[in-house]
Amino acid sequence: MTLLAAFLTPADAAPFTTPAPAFPISGYFIRAGGSNALNADKLDRIKAAGGDSVITPGTRLKPAGWAELPADCRIGSVNCGQAATLGVRVNRVFTYSDGNQWGKKALACPRDQSIAANGKLFTILVVPADGSGCDSSDNSYDVIVISGGTTKAASATVSLAKAATKRKMRLYAGLPIPVMRNDVPYLPDLSYQNTFAQFTDRYLRYQKAVSNVAGLAGFYLAVEMPLSAGFDSVLTTYRIQNEAIHRIMPTRAAVVSPYLDARVAAGGRTPLAGVADAVRTIALTASGVNLSIAVQDGMGTGKGGAYFGNEEGTAVDAPASAIVGEGTWGTKYLASTRDYFQAAAAGVAGTTATLWANVEGMAPATGSNACDTNPRGQTTLARLHRQLQQVGNAPQKLISFMWDTYYTCVGTGTPLEQQLRSGKATPVITDSSFTAGTGAVAITGYNLYGAKVEVNWTDAAGQKLSKVVATDYFDGSFGARRGQNPRLQTVMANVGETNLSPDDYYTISVTNAWGALSDADYAKHN
Repeated sequence: MTLLAAFLTPADAAPFTTPAPAFPISGYFIRAGGSNALNADKLDRIKAAGGDSVITPGTRLKPAGWAELPADCRIGSVNCGQAATLGVRVNRVFTYSDGNQWGKKALACPRDQSIAANGKLFTILVVPADGSGCDSSDNSYDVIVISGGTTKAASATVSLAKAATKRKMRLYAGLPIPVMRNDVPYLPDLSYQNTFAQFTDRYLRYQKAVSNVAGLAGFYLAVEMPLSAGFDSVLTTYRIQNEAIHRIMPTRAAVVSPYLDARVAAGGRTPLAGVADAVRTIALTASGVNLSIAVQDGMGTGKGGAYFGNEEGTAVDAPASAIVGEGTWGTKYLASTRDYFQAAAAGVAGTTATLWANVEGMAPATGSNACDTNPRGQTTLARLHRQLQQVGNAPQKLISFMWDTYYTCVGTGTPLEQQLRSGKATPVITDSSFTAGTGAVAITGYNLYGAKVEVNWTDAAGQKLSKVVATDYFDGSFGARRGQNPRLQTVMANVGETNLSPDDYYTISVTNAWGALSDADYAKHN
């Protein structure tokens, strides 16, 4: 079946409503603010930019020694961790600080304590070194000292969850993550797997007690992995945390965000052939949870390349060249971002997981695009549109790393947040079909209402042709009715009978009802 045939079936008759322009990305990674007012303002700005979801990063559960515990955390004259474990044998000590106040509602066992000292709040959890619950069979325990910031600060997840609920938005809160191994720094340290699992359990029970509101949609599993084999310890962390979510807050969802590395010269490159299997393996960690796999597109780090097949011989753009050097897309990258997302979609098929895209909202630093003190540089809306084209129709939702401060930084150009608002009506073409015999053109994408379509092609005789026509069909609910991204739309037009060459690419650009022109042409081989 051609794409065109898939667009229209007798069941496709939909009531017409005039849409408003909207930016395709609907979710953003953020850092929680230290007050309710800061969090409310951040969510208001994101909602004004078309966002309906926010995601916070995870915090590490860090092994520590007694001397590394906060000096203010004392019970009487004794270090709080030592005071809470008098009479038992301490196996290991850990610290944790995620901007949440924790406190009395986090206490579940007799040795757990919550104290305030010098205006700071601390929570001490004592968990069995082996097993679960409150009591250890061999009297050996691990102690976790949680720093909750000042007693006057807002509790991060509670504050964001309430703000999201009020605005009918969704929060995915970052779950705890282990530190990485010293010998293999890209793998998590699971030498304290039992304690990590118990702490995940305690974290979720705490959130159930204090943040069990509609705005808390789920949790972000923040340990990252590439779409490759050999990362079983990461899969173990996913399974531990998904099982805990399903057990404690079964109506909540989970999000993971694996990455790809398509650079030809990268030692850890991601072969396209293994992507579907890697995505499927991640999906199988869901353990009954509604799991979304938000694949990073790699354009913010130079690991991915946004290009069409007819551009393989063209030079990489300046941000990419800062990472991979001068050369063409086809020689510097194994395959395009589009190829990787099509493979990821194949991997998700038949599982209970959902494919999202994490469209990176930054660019490799070039020396002229500094973005505050961030390690990556500021990007442009036009480059972001190219990325949106490349992920295509495969993801059901588009999210972006990261609002703070890649979307808000100033100094080297117009903040991306401002570009996004002023350019929210820009059409983005994500797929198309061009039937030579009839001249019918079908297009999917965003902000396509009232579009005029320009098609450029080469006919079988080698003549280059171009035609601009108005669309004669618009479906604003195309994605929603097919279980795809609900913001996806489709239009159709007809350029008349053509003799399209089967060996050449055709390109499409669109100008919509708001007078906005697509700034990234769509190219496809027929």
